Amino acid sequence: MNLRRDVFQAIADPTRRAILLLVASQSMTAGAIAANFDTARPTVSKHLQILTECELLQQEQAGREIYYHFNADKMKEVADFIEPFRQMWEDRFNKLEAVMKNYKGQ
Repeated sequence: MNLRRDVFQAIADPTRRAILLLVASQSMTAGAIAANFDTARPTVSKHLQILTECELLQQEQAGREIYYHFNADKMKEVADFIEPFRQMWEDRFNKLEAVMKNYKGQ
């Protein structure tokens, strides 16, 4: 049974976000990723499984090694979803700034 993971639940975890930052710059094996954390390798493997299931990471077999690649297309979906909210808050902060400047000018 292949369960679909929610991408927002996946990126809510700080370790998974750190893994994404690592793999965004270069493809890495599970062992290379795990070497960057003070947790047990099975714990890192579980994080990799979750990130792969929600398609933020993709796996590629190269000989005996499995390399994890950052899936920028999937992250763009996340960014596209968040963008209207970011724009809304930016507009609100700009309006607040204008009000504060106007108030100081009086």
